[in-house]
Amino acid sequence: MKDRFKQKYSAGAAVAYISRKQALKKLQLTLKDFRRLCIIKGIYPHEPAHKKQANKGSTANKVFYYRKDINFLAHEPIINKFRENKIFLRKLNHLKAKREEDKVKKLYEHKPVYNLDTIVKERYPTFGSALRDLDDALSLCFTFAMLPHTRVLKEGMINDCRRLTAEFMHYIIESQALRNTFISIKGIYYQAEICGEKITWIVPHERGLPHVTDVDFTVLVTFVEFYIAMLGFVNFKLFQGIGLYYPPQIGQTASAEEMETEDYREKIYSLAKPLAKNKDFDGVEDDEPLDLLGEDSDALAQKIHEAKTIKSLFKGFVFYLNRECPKEALAFVIRSCGGTVGWEGAPTELSESSKNITHQIVDRPMNKLENNRLYIQPQWAFDCLNARRRLPTDRYMPGVALPPHFSPFTSEKAGDYIPFERLEELRSMGKDVSELEAAIPKTADELPKRKKEVKAEPKKGMHVTVGQMHKKSKEKYHDIVEKTQELKMRELMISKKHQRVYHSMKTQFKRNRNDALKLKKKAKLAKVAAAE
Repeated sequence: MKDRFKQKYSAGAAVAYISRKQALKKLQLTLKDFRRLCIIKGIYPHEPAHKKQANKGSTANKVFYYRKDINFLAHEPIINKFRENKIFLRKLNHLKAKREEDKVKKLYEHKPVYNLDTIVKERYPTFGSALRDLDDALSLCFTFAMLPHTRVLKEGMINDCRRLTAEFMHYIIESQALRNTFISIKGIYYQAEICGEKITWIVPHERGLPHVTDVDFTVLVTFVEFYIAMLGFVNFKLFQGIGLYYPPQIGQTASAEEMETEDYREKIYSLAKPLAKNKDFDGVEDDEPLDLLGEDSDALAQKIHEAKTIKSLFKGFVFYLNRECPKEALAFVIRSCGGTVGWEGAPTELSESSKNITHQIVDRPMNKLENNRLYIQPQWAFDCLNARRRLPTDRYMPGVALPPHFSPFTSEKAGDYIPFERLEELRSMGKDVSELEAAIPKTADELPKRKKEVKAEPKKGMHVTVGQMHKKSKEKYHDIVEKTQELKMRELMISKKHQRVYHSMKTQFKRNRNDALKLKKKAKLAKVAAAE
């Protein structure tokens, strides 16, 4: 009897979800503060499966959150800090209007400050969980490190991003964890392997940026604020794991005052010099070959061999960078592969006339060339890392048209368009590309053309012809028809549950095939234009 008189919308989605307006009323926060709180705590809106039931019969478009998440936010101490900050701003405006400068200074001394350390520990209880969420943090911090200071983008925030990103790159260099890189229009993609986790991030190209006015940074600033706190903990843990001092030191004799100077920070940001290590660190480096057993032994052995190859790729080589080259990106890649790098004004004090230089990276025509070194373009270093071997320098000499730069993050599949140069590269790496070549779709020009049957002219006058017992067999035609009909029957037998998936797969296959054919035609036209 109790179920008959149960009140409507008292269970299910109506109770599990709460609208944003109701959440603001419950927490007594403005929309701006609510967004900041949700970003810091990692709370995001959710789409209910039964939206009308969650909206209690209404069809109005609303943003919904889990009710348990809002109840969780209600006990967060940082809400009180938001309210204290509002009171601080109200008092500050009041004192500024009265022009009482002494009281304004005193008020700034007691400005409310909140700490995100406990929230970082709460959101990432293990170090592995923090590493898995590091991709977005790095990409955003590298972007903010390039931006100029504005009213929203405070100087301290941008300096923190620059410091933390430089520290992270130093760790990748010292641990030699870099695995792949790719130069794109948006920036340079990097991929490193840390504690078994593959981390991919993007670094914008080095160029002067004006004040950006068409982007609302108020939401992004909150993300960066949290990522700065998170990245500080991650860097400390990473440096501690390989025996480096934190904050990083170039020399062990550096004092605290010297480390705060601008010149010392520039030396660290340059990535040219190795960091000082703690002598008391008892880290064990396993360079001995392992006895690998089990089904995955071949893959694991190949992975270990690949890591060792990258570590010694540029070992013993000294690179000199011309002023027009991207110094940070090249220093990062070269030193990660075991090489030494320098340029004019670098902390390594390597001059262009030094006889120790084995490679000079240039990006413009050179009038004077030395005989005892190789001159190459910047792309050579990135391609060598992706290829896991030192490529011939003939195709990368100054003024020579560079070979195509392929992304190592894409895996070639049968049926896709794969350029001829990429197939040659895969073949040189020892991979079997016969299946990929056979599956490349052919254009209309490449398909075998049917030969037209030439009918013999009827002979005139009296003549003798050889008799034919029967006409040509049409078995081949009948086989094609039967196969087509069989395929259609099998398609009809697919259940309704999987019909939509099957048709979407067929549509995607056709779309990929058409795209591959278009790219193939483009490549042919480009070759014809280049030949002319």
